[in-house]
Amino acid sequence: MSFRRIEDAPEGQRALVRVDFNVPMADGRVTDDTRLRAALPTIKALQAKGAKIALLAHFDRPKGKRVPEMSLKPVAEPLAKLLGAPVAFADDCVGDAAKAAIDALAAGGVVLLENTRYHAGEEKNDAELAKQIAALGDIYVNDAFSAAHRAHASTEGVAHILPAYAGKQMERELDALDAALGAPKRPVLGIVGGAKVSTKLDLLKNLIAKLDKLAIGGGMANTFLYAQGAEIGGSLAEKDMADTAREILAAAKGKCEILLPVDVVVATEVKPGVASTVRDLKSVSADEKILDAGPETVKRLIAAMDASNTLIWNGPLGVFEVPPFDAATVAAAKHAAQLAKSGKITAVAGGGDTVAALNHAGVSADFTFVSTAGGAFLEWMEGKELPGVEALKR
Repeated sequence: MSFRRIEDAPEGQRALVRVDFNVPMADGRVTDDTRLRAALPTIKALQAKGAKIALLAHFDRPKGKRVPEMSLKPVAEPLAKLLGAPVAFADDCVGDAAKAAIDALAAGGVVLLENTRYHAGEEKNDAELAKQIAALGDIYVNDAFSAAHRAHASTEGVAHILPAYAGKQMERELDALDAALGAPKRPVLGIVGGAKVSTKLDLLKNLIAKLDKLAIGGGMANTFLYAQGAEIGGSLAEKDMADTAREILAAAKGKCEILLPVDVVVATEVKPGVASTVRDLKSVSADEKILDAGPETVKRLIAAMDASNTLIWNGPLGVFEVPPFDAATVAAAKHAAQLAKSGKITAVAGGGDTVAALNHAGVSADFTFVSTAGGAFLEWMEGKELPGVEALKR
């Protein structure tokens, strides 16, 4: 896809940069600086252009009021340490205080503006608030893909007033997702796991039109197995979604090969180290729960990876948080990471449980790209337009 990048922006501008600084905090201190680190390449790219940089972000849910414990002020100091340069703080994201703080910056200087959600108009995408924010800058840079599915004043409204560009993290995300679903190198394999079919209907319907093969795992696979008449014992399943599962399988015929488990790992309870057994789909007893994909299923999935050029992954294959039911997810993740590291496949993954599962397997760094954007990543995979991204297109 074609969108405006920082390289396209003029020199010496006042740059309003939307970042995701909704970071974990305890006792007024940042406990995980991952999102601060993610913003550094964009800040440095703008510094190289001699920009004055004003950072826009939300924190928590103050619902349009000033809630002192939801101030972004505690973020300024750890960000300054990472940058190796001072970061000023302004007590508002609009008005005289914000303007004075930006005016006081030297070229390359950085100021963090107060929580955009202190204003009720932020989440309503209020046109007047967007104008007030836009008045502070010459250009707008969106580096918060994780908030790009929200049409808020600071994520979409401002982008229609000022020349708008993608930040470096946004750029990486959009390039990776385009490589995975927009214009992928075929064949393309998808892995979709997780608990419920009902929460991923739009995703499944979009993917069967775009993928060559789709492997379904986790609790949602049980619903598909049940829909096909398999014994699933006491497993988690949405039996009322059986007709929907059959409709999806029918719609995929001739377009996308659906890979469902051919064997499963079962136990009578979910707890670490519990006795477990591999079963075929005809042998699950009434008191057993399907908690992971079996070894033959994993072999088939690995063979599908080997035959693919692109992999997009959302959701674990089993109850990975409780060993031994992490085995299938870990084995598949390690193989995908090995292929990606050796350049044999483009492997893109995202979604909260997926990131946790890949971290559990110790392979996140070896995937081509792992999105931490959660809802925005899912909506992109569902084929939905993201307001914050649409505003950046050329």
